[in-house]
Amino acid sequence: MTLALAAVAVLGGLALLIWSADRFVDGAVATALHAGMPTLLIGMVIIGFGTSAPEMVVSAFSAAQGNPGLALGNAYGSNITNIALILGLTALINPIEVKSSILRKELPILVAVTLLAISQLVDGRISRSDAWVLLGVFAVLIGWSIWQGLQHRQDSLEADMDVTLKVAPMPLKRALIWLFLGILLLMLSSRVLVWGAVEIARAFGLSDLIIGLTVVALGTSLPELASALAATRKGEHDLALGNVLGSNLFNTLAVVGIAGAIDPMQVPPEVLWRDSAVMGGLTLALFVVGIGVRGPGRINRWEGAGLLAVYFIYNGYLISHVLSVF
Repeated sequence: MTLALAAVAVLGGLALLIWSADRFVDGAVATALHAGMPTLLIGMVIIGFGTSAPEMVVSAFSAAQGNPGLALGNAYGSNITNIALILGLTALINPIEVKSSILRKELPILVAVTLLAISQLVDGRISRSDAWVLLGVFAVLIGWSIWQGLQHRQDSLEADMDVTLKVAPMPLKRALIWLFLGILLLMLSSRVLVWGAVEIARAFGLSDLIIGLTVVALGTSLPELASALAATRKGEHDLALGNVLGSNLFNTLAVVGIAGAIDPMQVPPEVLWRDSAVMGGLTLALFVVGIGVRGPGRINRWEGAGLLAVYFIYNGYLISHVLSVF
């Protein structure tokens, strides 16, 4: 009975989490538009924060309830899912061209941030000082994003955002209602999801880390998947890539930083040699194809297929590890 209830909690929690994240983003974007905020700034900061809100809230509740493995698995698993599944599938449908100068600057920043995060795992733990370093870097990057959003008003990323945000304006009162209701539902659905995931892990003798890397990571990445597929259908390549880059920066710095600040965590050795290695390798591959060696950065269909193959091989390995337990 408890296991069935936990499964319902995970599925229902994920559905409510995704729905409430969408409402939160809608409310935040409409509020920012009423305040006269530039569309590029909205895209880089508000939408980036909103699409990573599920990972952030789930990891915070996981850490607060003494399940840091779920928090870390959610963050790193989401990063792997974002690059390998989301960009892989998006590029397979429609090759992604990198035109934005801002995104070309974000690619090496993401590589540096990923290497910083991996270096913190070498001693087998993420301490509070490690977490505050991540949060400090995150604060600096938020400041840099705001400056970029105000300075580069003619960037191709802004053109994509202008098209995306040309919808029927939402009244300010309704925007504020969705903003605050979205936050409340995010917290509620995250708590339900974490409880269900932990109960399932205990019932099958699995680690919180594995549940975080697979089911929870895929579920909390669904907003990014929906955004990327919608953007690529409209030919808004920079927006599709920008959502993933922004989400991975938020996950690596803010999600892990918040979880580590709440509850310093011991890190199993496999996170270093398996999960962070895959995340780091995918980030480096994205940097190479995104920057472009002989011409403009571009993720073609073959490279998209390669990213998808990595995603299925990695998750196949994790599933085989789970099956070996029984």
